[in-house]
Amino acid sequence: MKEQLDFRVSPKKAFNEEEFALFIEREFGENAPLYELSKRSIDARKRDVIVLLRFVLKKEQEVWNKGLLQNVAKATEVHIIGSGPAGIFAGIRMIELGLKPIIFERGNDVKDRRRDLANINKNHIVNPDSNYCFGEGGAGTYSDGKLYTRSKKRGDVNRVLEIMVAHGATKNILIDAHPHIGTNKLPKLIADMRESIKSCGGEVHFNSKLTDLEISSDEITSITINGNETIKTKAVLLATGHSARDIFELLEKKKIEIEAKPFALGVRVEHPQNIIDKIQYKCTTDRSEYLPASSYGLVSQIHYQGTNHGVFSFCMCPGGFIVPSATQDKEIVVNGMSPSKRDSKYANSGIVVAVDEQDFAPFNKHGNLRAMYYQQAVEQKMYEVVAQGQVAPAQRLTDFVHNVNSTNLPETSYQPGLAPTNLRDALPDKVQRVLKEGFKSFGNKMRGYMTDEAIVVGTESRTSSPVKIPREKEEKYHIRIKNLFPSGEGAGYAGGIMSAAIDGEKVADAISIKLTNY
Repeated sequence: MKEQLDFRVSPKKAFNEEEFALFIEREFGENAPLYELSKRSIDARKRDVIVLLRFVLKKEQEVWNKGLLQNVAKATEVHIIGSGPAGIFAGIRMIELGLKPIIFERGNDVKDRRRDLANINKNHIVNPDSNYCFGEGGAGTYSDGKLYTRSKKRGDVNRVLEIMVAHGATKNILIDAHPHIGTNKLPKLIADMRESIKSCGGEVHFNSKLTDLEISSDEITSITINGNETIKTKAVLLATGHSARDIFELLEKKKIEIEAKPFALGVRVEHPQNIIDKIQYKCTTDRSEYLPASSYGLVSQIHYQGTNHGVFSFCMCPGGFIVPSATQDKEIVVNGMSPSKRDSKYANSGIVVAVDEQDFAPFNKHGNLRAMYYQQAVEQKMYEVVAQGQVAPAQRLTDFVHNVNSTNLPETSYQPGLAPTNLRDALPDKVQRVLKEGFKSFGNKMRGYMTDEAIVVGTESRTSSPVKIPREKEEKYHIRIKNLFPSGEGAGYAGGIMSAAIDGEKVADAISIKLTNY
């Protein structure tokens, strides 16, 4: 009996339950119970779209389950700052290891966080501690829920996915080539993980912001929450996300070594989903009812002032929405999200340009925070162009490329509203010039992509952290502060939900080893 069987089938056969059941019966017969679907991916390179299915023989292997968790109410405490994927997966892992996680989250829980999101969308009011970036679950909870990762360590990936399934995620994430949970379903999963932590004796505190650290002999002796609660500590896992500027300021003030880090900055482009479907699925009308909203990934090298500069798509959201992701008043930041069904009539993606030390040079007076201040300056300038709350400056794609002012704009998914603007006046010169040439290149790669039905919206700037917190490679603690464990995207060690979760677990392992030898 073969260990692995691969099939090429029609979308209807792959995604229609009745057709799929008939396929299984015909191909496997009485051997069907012996096999399981391990991978599913779409091949749209030719006009007739096919779905690749891989089945493997079932093997006896332990799948992660809540029974692996133990009661840690009286165990050694570890303080976790931030409840994004790095923080919450670290908390789960610590319970397995016999440690008591105490998580402090500056924002609201997922339920109350919805009010903050409604407030920024409808009333243009930004809660600096609870928004699309801050709050239970971190930035990924309400900005799409993609589970992509470049990690080659499949065991680490499968473990994280299995933990998600144990807390309510669909089992499809275990087999899809590009797994996705969806912004509408992630909150319940995150809340269930919180309850697992609390039911085992761990703690999760909301509206609890780290405001100070006490350091003695190169170790943190205590942390201060909300300016008035001081707590002694043996170990601190810092997982505050890529937008925690006050934390970066605190580290700099405390002379804890940090580094400016290159990142990417640009705009978010939005097309009617139907246009992207026609390009990717090579259809003349609507896509097949059995096919999901199509996506794309684009990259190009643009020669500018004697150097090649990368321009690429980032966080592409098929069937999604553009959302306001500012963390302070008087700044414009946008991001994308998709619900689980990806059934919006729009497709959007960040299109960004790599920025580095040469771009940060005008902000050198800010030292290790120079990249952060560069980022903030662009976001504030984007606000000043319109200066109407969270109304974002936008331009038709073709107008942006040809440097023509847009007099009107098509409908958009961006709820706070758009104002016609020449974005080239608000973006750094290098960024707008490289973007212009990048869009031309993308138009050549995807015929129909360059259209006046598409719009570009500023600013896509929170692609990754502008700061890195250096740590030891194996021990995972800070290069000088031996009980400070930087983790996740905000520290510069992850780029999305999956990689942040994996990093949080690895740091939890390192903390366990450290405290065992304490």
